[in-house]
Amino acid sequence: MAAPLELSCWGGGWGLPSVHSESLVVMAYAKFSGAPLKVKVIDNTWRGSRGDVPILTTEDNIISQPAKILNFLRKQKYNADYELSAKQGADTLAYIALIEEKLLPAVLHTFWVESDNYFSVTRPWFASRIPFPLSLILPGRMSKGALNRILLTRGEPPLYHLREVEAQIYRDAKECLNLLSNRLGTSQFFFGDTPSTLDAYVFGFLAPLYKVRFPKGQLQGHLQRLSNLCRFCDDILHSYFRLSLGGISPAGQETVDANLQKLTQLVNKESNLIEKMDDNLRQSPQLPPRKLPTLKLTPAEEESNSLQRLSP
Repeated sequence: MAAPLELSCWGGGWGLPSVHSESLVVMAYAKFSGAPLKVKVIDNTWRGSRGDVPILTTEDNIISQPAKILNFLRKQKYNADYELSAKQGADTLAYIALIEEKLLPAVLHTFWVESDNYFSVTRPWFASRIPFPLSLILPGRMSKGALNRILLTRGEPPLYHLREVEAQIYRDAKECLNLLSNRLGTSQFFFGDTPSTLDAYVFGFLAPLYKVRFPKGQLQGHLQRLSNLCRFCDDILHSYFRLSLGGISPAGQETVDANLQKLTQLVNKESNLIEKMDDNLRQSPQLPPRKLPTLKLTPAEEESNSLQRLSP
């Protein structure tokens, strides 16, 4: 019997199984390769002190970082790249390096550095999943870590200032998205009809950028104009994570449909009851309308009433 595999990762929102790119990479690869992962979503009972998820736990190992987790799964015979040629394997490594160099900095900036996005979306969401008082500390630490990671790779001469760095990383990210869109073309996946490691990486980094609603999203707007990449994300969500485009699982949709059916039945019953009441009223004996009694005034009252009508 295979050893149990438990993946600790950030949870989902906006129709995604996880809003965390690296968690999504591992979750998607597990779906593609058939690895029987038991997903443990981090919630407000979490007692970790760092944001170094995803973490794969087995009987004998604790593994972090997507690349190491995927390598471990391959050694366990869960290989999504089994049918790839040597050239396709080399292309996979090249495109993953491109994503990490060109796209990742802009994704980090969108989530963790852009102040409007961070304070209105990212920080509240992550803080709600972290126990107090770490919820006051950890999101800020993750934001600083993201900024340091960006500056470490892009803050060298001649890009000394943060604004210059921002402009450059978004130019590079848009170029990367264009290359990925051209490579995918009209295919379902990057190497034909079967998803692979490259599809897991592209999906992991694009899906949050595509689905999470940011107040500021210049890169998000560019991605939304690349319809084949958006379709790629939607297809994987629908086929492998059983999520509809609106973010409702089939089971959830069945519940919605059942509730709607019950409501419809209730409305129909009330409508039938009203119709029966109307029929009963129409069939009941009709009485002639009652005349209001005529009030008779005394001669003194009639005289007083006439004087009042004549007075100004």
